[in-house]
Amino acid sequence: MLLRRTTSKALLATGLAASLALASGCAKSEDDGAKDTSASSGKGDSGQVVATPSAAGDAKSCTIGQFGGKKLDIKGATIGFSQSEKEANPFRIAETASMKAEAEKRGLKLLTANAQSQFSKQISDVQDLLAKGADLLVIAPLNSDGWGPVLRTARAKHIPIVTVDRKINATPCKDYVSFIGSDFVQQGKRAADRMIASTGGKGKLAILLGSAGNNVTTERTKGFKDELKAKAPGLKVVFEQTGDFVREKGQQVTEQLIQSNPDIAGIYAENDEMGLGAVNALKGAGKKAGSVKIVTVDGTRNGVQQIVDGWMSGDVESNPRFGPLAFETLDNFTKGQKVAQDIIIQDSEYSKDNAKSDIGKAF
Repeated sequence: MLLRRTTSKALLATGLAASLALASGCAKSEDDGAKDTSASSGKGDSGQVVATPSAAGDAKSCTIGQFGGKKLDIKGATIGFSQSEKEANPFRIAETASMKAEAEKRGLKLLTANAQSQFSKQISDVQDLLAKGADLLVIAPLNSDGWGPVLRTARAKHIPIVTVDRKINATPCKDYVSFIGSDFVQQGKRAADRMIASTGGKGKLAILLGSAGNNVTTERTKGFKDELKAKAPGLKVVFEQTGDFVREKGQQVTEQLIQSNPDIAGIYAENDEMGLGAVNALKGAGKKAGSVKIVTVDGTRNGVQQIVDGWMSGDVESNPRFGPLAFETLDNFTKGQKVAQDIIIQDSEYSKDNAKSDIGKAF
């Protein structure tokens, strides 16, 4: 059953109660994305709900004492936010807007940088944020590996780091405080379930892989394949190629796919942008809407519209509005409270049953 979303205020309260209970215990789309980039206060907005069962007492936590830092008042701190990709992607637009909106709402000093999809630049960006006096960092990592130089610098200064959307391969509560994001394996499994329902469980499939070097691509692929193996052995993945989470490359890869596998039954695109590229390729090849089943992950307004129009079969949400939860986590942490090392958010899903009625909740 699809999760129903309420107002951001109610959801945030629910999410924070769950995630912080430890205290007591993805291409050109600038025009498309600019249609609705409200982060955390817009009408129809979908706030993040925390799915982590931290209240059960079995989740690993972190305190500022364990981390080696000192308590501080977040209102007097300088916070640095490092965005990984150019803001031509609706996910990144909404993510950055959410950070800025929450900082403004709280009256906090926020420094921002955008790596423009260049990992070397992101490393330089974060070093620069530290040099400018950032007391706290929120990082949306481009890659999961290669963060050694930044972590060493931040650790020497006892700078707390929260990562959002993607993980870094490092030690929690030593190199960084918390990761906030989705269960990407579960997203892949839900996408597989939607693909199984759409295709009847038989046929040839293609996967448009996200960019290499990060946990999102690895885990969304694993979840999808594991679910197919368990539930639909009649669905065979015969084509896999990276589209780098970019619409243009998703289109190019799908054009190649159509040539090599004209009888393809379904395409799993690991983000909406690649899925939209696949739609463009199918249209260019003269295919009819729905002739090839497309399932994606993100929940952008443009992606959900393709379900309404019949070109996509399903879209698993990956909520980018991290601002409220990221700042609340840092606030509680710097006050000396326990926070979870992994704060997993609960995502909704779009299908033909709810796409038209719920499109206003997409980003």
